[in-house]
Amino acid sequence: MGGARRRLVELLREKGIRDMAVLRAFDLTPRHHFVPTGVRHRAYEDAPLQIGSGQTISQPSIHARYLEILALQGSERVLEIGTGSGYQTVLLSHLVAQIFTIERIPALFTSAREAINTAGATNVSMLLGDGTVGWREYAPYDAILVSAGGPSIPPALVEQLAEGGRMLVPVGSKDEQTLKLVTKRGGDVETKDIAPVRFV
Repeated sequence: MGGARRRLVELLREKGIRDMAVLRAFDLTPRHHFVPTGVRHRAYEDAPLQIGSGQTISQPSIHARYLEILALQGSERVLEIGTGSGYQTVLLSHLVAQIFTIERIPALFTSAREAINTAGATNVSMLLGDGTVGWREYAPYDAILVSAGGPSIPPALVEQLAEGGRMLVPVGSKDEQTLKLVTKRGGDVETKDIAPVRFV
């Protein structure tokens, strides 16, 4: 699988990903551990794959773009909303100091926990629950990554952003969302549209 993983890293480079730390995270993360056995042969394609419970694992180039936009330095505490397969969680584990991740579907929570442990990530804390309320106990966060679309930006998440913190969140209807970058500066909240996206 190592060769396939390196080909994926090359592909991400061809697609314009420049952040060396992000490319290294992809090289270190075994995506085949995060997809069901039936689609394991497709694990290193740049394509979304079904992971059960009506959810998908995003295509790697989307994850890479997200992580590059956040411009992580390595010392951050990050909140991830929607653990899903746990793949993005482990990518993050190579890029930041600490990750707090929330998943609302019990079956996904259980399989993600196993996959995250198998991948050897030790800086991850997991919670089964509603991500829109965040995880107040460990706030504030330097970055928040929301992996599920919603009609608006959850106020609780804005509240849990640290000063200078950044949040990526898809906002819109069921079929069409806009990826927004929310930055907190001096009590003000700036919102910038990044790109049209489609999330579950």
